[in-house]
Amino acid sequence: MIDTIVLTLKQGMFTIMEHDRFSPSTKGLYDSSNYYRLGGRSNMTCVQNPTSSELKNGIYKPRLTVTKRMNRDRNFEITLKIELSLPKLTFGNNFDELEDSDFELVVSTLKQKLRDMGVYLFENNLIIAPVSNIHYSKNIPLTDYSTPYTYLEIMSKININQRLDLNQTDFRNEGHSLKYRANSFEVVFYDKLKDLSKAKISEKRAEEKDNAIQLNLFETVEIKKPFEVLRMEVRLNRKQKLIQILDKIGINQEPTFQLLFSKEIAQKVLIYYLKEIEDGYPTLLLFDSKDPKVFLSEFMLHNPKAGLKKAIQMLGLRVLLDQVGIREFRELTKRKSRQSWYNLNKEMNGFNYPKDVDTFSVLRNALTEFKPLKLVDFQPKMLNNVKVS
Repeated sequence: MIDTIVLTLKQGMFTIMEHDRFSPSTKGLYDSSNYYRLGGRSNMTCVQNPTSSELKNGIYKPRLTVTKRMNRDRNFEITLKIELSLPKLTFGNNFDELEDSDFELVVSTLKQKLRDMGVYLFENNLIIAPVSNIHYSKNIPLTDYSTPYTYLEIMSKININQRLDLNQTDFRNEGHSLKYRANSFEVVFYDKLKDLSKAKISEKRAEEKDNAIQLNLFETVEIKKPFEVLRMEVRLNRKQKLIQILDKIGINQEPTFQLLFSKEIAQKVLIYYLKEIEDGYPTLLLFDSKDPKVFLSEFMLHNPKAGLKKAIQMLGLRVLLDQVGIREFRELTKRKSRQSWYNLNKEMNGFNYPKDVDTFSVLRNALTEFKPLKLVDFQPKMLNNVKVS
């Protein structure tokens, strides 16, 4: 569902009643006798963010930015940008996930929170608020003793930079975070529990913003073991990219808060990117045998017409890709033409490989089912005040 969202309200959709809550005060944006001097880009911004002490005390607030700028018509306009994590607003954490039926609660809670911050508006203006940035996400519980690292390490070997027009891939935090990055969007997979641990050391080490509100979550909530959480996020960081992706999944409407607060849209966006990643994964790597003898015998069994020479070639390639990954392999062979890699990749994918476990099946199934994670479902049951594991 949705995690982070950025709403941008135009002038006339909101009223600031307590100017001095912002830094600097927004009074200078409106008071004709005391205008702020606009900067080099002909704009001036005033912000109001939650403090670390508020977050530690369980008080969650959105990040507000009021901007005065000159628009395309050479007129001054004042806009309000509201950035927040909707699950943290609603539940105080973003392990629990929202459902479509929560929209009315989210809107009323956000309206009241804005009022507490000195900004008044009508609920309908929130409902129809334009969306300029959105992060769709899915928390995938792992209760089979597997860990997120298993999936992250496998996906780190993929080279999809050209496929998704990416400019960087990061596999960091000791292998607990994998990020496919472009200028206008990011696709991120990470270990949710490890990220929380990183945030306890330093907020800068974590993928999340405003983690302080949930740092002590698992000290107050008991969870049955095994329990790990692999999180997938698609961060559409520019409105143009958001509109482009909506078009790809068949949505041709102006992106508003109400429209995008949708399980169906979130599911389609996440599945779209997972498929792009999966399609970039060579089927050769799906056969997970580390024993060359087993690989060779199984390959010849499933490809009787391939011949011994081709089987040995695929075995060597399998070992090399397993060691260095696709990106490094392509770097090592870049002196050859680009077409050489595509020909080799096509040949690899033309063979049959035994698949004891489909690496992507857990992710596909979770996105297909799209059941909201609720921590209460993973807590020990109580029967007559006796805990039942």
